[in-house]
Amino acid sequence: MYKTIDRIMLFIKHLGISVRQFDISIGASNGYTLRMNKNRASVGSDVIENISRVHPSVNVEWLITGRGSMIRDSYSDEMNLDVLNSFSEDEIEKMVEQKVVEKEKQELKKMLREVIHEVELTNASLNK
Repeated sequence: MYKTIDRIMLFIKHLGISVRQFDISIGASNGYTLRMNKNRASVGSDVIENISRVHPSVNVEWLITGRGSMIRDSYSDEMNLDVLNSFSEDEIEKMVEQKVVEKEKQELKKMLREVIHEVELTNASLNK
């Protein structure tokens, strides 16, 4: 059975940020979320309130109970300036850079698979 901490870990993955960055964003101590996950511990209401305040897109009912979708239906895609202002410019740049690097890696892996496939096809036609 999934616990709130499991759903928090899923939400962090959805956000595409590190657990440390998430802890910083919600004002939790260093390593809080990983400790809670490792110990299969319950998450306090104050932490859930902070998550909801800092990440208004999360569906709190889903976070607590697992019912519904992860992202609130009524959430708009507009940037929440309060959330944005909770990060330094350097932190935002690092997050963007991390996303760009990950996308580039995915594209390179895809191109490599395509090249390997083409080489295999060429080898197969030459061996006929």
